Amino acid sequence: MQALQIPLLLVFPALAIVGALKDLTSYTIPNWISLALIAAFVPAAMVSGAPLAQIGLCLAVGLGALVLGMGMFAAGWIGGGDGKLFAVCALWLGWPAALPFMLYTGLAGGALTFAILALRSGWLAPAVAGGPAWLRKLGTTGGDLPYGVAIAVGALAAFPQGALAQGILG
Repeated sequence: MQALQIPLLLVFPALAIVGALKDLTSYTIPNWISLALIAAFVPAAMVSGAPLAQIGLCLAVGLGALVLGMGMFAAGWIGGGDGKLFAVCALWLGWPAALPFMLYTGLAGGALTFAILALRSGWLAPAVAGGPAWLRKLGTTGGDLPYGVAIAVGALAAFPQGALAQGILG
């Protein structure tokens, strides 16, 4: 059983990282990432050993995070892909790991903001100008913030406390 549990569990961090990298380089998080995480949640939950009530709580937390993400998107605070990534990460983490997830995401978002502000300051202009296209776009003053990076960092930091990880790793 362990031979199936660990690979299914590793789908989450792998796709969270892919989502962060896609957001960093293109300011988009493709829908296939969120859909793949939803699809992988079902078999991962089934083999995790987590009680059915805990899996139900994961679903409720994911739904609540989707509503919260939709609200943040409607307010213009985050992009649509960010809201979906936030929701599927919350689905995988469940309760009570949703609380540290939000805390870590907020802290990572603050650090990301300071890093982007430094990147967009004049003193890093020569390094940005010689970099790849995605870095030049990231360094453009007034540009968006790839918040999917902060969401992925928060999710990865909270992952060991998540319901499925606890069910498998104990």
